[in-house]
Order: sequence, then C-alpha cells, then structure tokens
Amino acid sequence: MSATIADPRAPRSTVRRKGPNLEKWGWVYMRASGVLLVVLIFGHLFVNLMLGEGIHGIDFAFVAGKFASPFWQWWDVLMLWLALIHGANGMRTIVNDYVTHERTRKVLVWALWLTAAFLILLGTLVVFTFDPCIPNLSDGSVLTEICAAQS
Repeated sequence: MSATIADPRAPRSTVRRKGPNLEKWGWVYMRASGVLLVVLIFGHLFVNLMLGEGIHGIDFAFVAGKFASPFWQWWDVLMLWLALIHGANGMRTIVNDYVTHERTRKVLVWALWLTAAFLILLGTLVVFTFDPCIPNLSDGSVLTEICAAQS
C-alpha cells in the first residue's frame, strides 16, 4: 500500500472563512504585548530595585506610596493585563497544538480564559482599591503618621 503526501505548497482549501482571522490577531498581539511587556517589566524592576534603597527599601509603605500614584497604578495594571492575556494566549496555543480531543481542548481553553479573567479582575481591584490605612498601624512608621494626618 502506498501513501501519497500532499504538496506542502498546495493550498489546503480554496474556501476562505468569513470573519476575522483570530489566529493572526493572536499572533500580532503576542508580538506587540511581548515588546511592551519588556519595557514595562524592566521599568518596574529598575524603579523597584535600582532607585532609592533598592531591595531593602521595598516594604508595605513603599507599595502604598507607589499605589497612591495613578501613574504607577496604571503602569502595574497594564503590566498585569498584558502579562495575563499574553500567558493565557500562549497556553491556549499549546493546548491547541497538543490536545487532540475536541471537548477536552474546549474545556481547557475555557478554563484558561476564565482563570485569566478572574485574576485580571482580582488584580485590578487590588490595585485600584488599595488603602494602606485600613490595617491598624501602630508601629510608629511614616505610614502611621500619614494615615493619622488623613483621619
């Protein structure tokens, strides 16, 4: 019995699907978000680790000070959104490549997107609703003085 292999340059089908090419836009997103994530992550690392006291200066008050600024809130939220969608899209590609059973693939892809959406929602809420004065601070830190002055 002989098997023939199709010409790799031959078109698979002459019928073109209607609608947007989601795989192409996923590919474009991965490249664009990857470049933007490199800038955001290295900016984040530079500010947190190189400026000021470096790693020794990172504590609750440092995070509270960063999250008090809308610039850093949006910086961190953009980094969060891009990283989670980038990671979920990468995992979706892996699932599509290696999971052969259609129902299992759909369940895994839905689980990926639901998990990513939940983490995006949770992370965004944490960043924009963060209030450093909620814990009962009485340790004499600078943050205690700032919260007392706001009351």
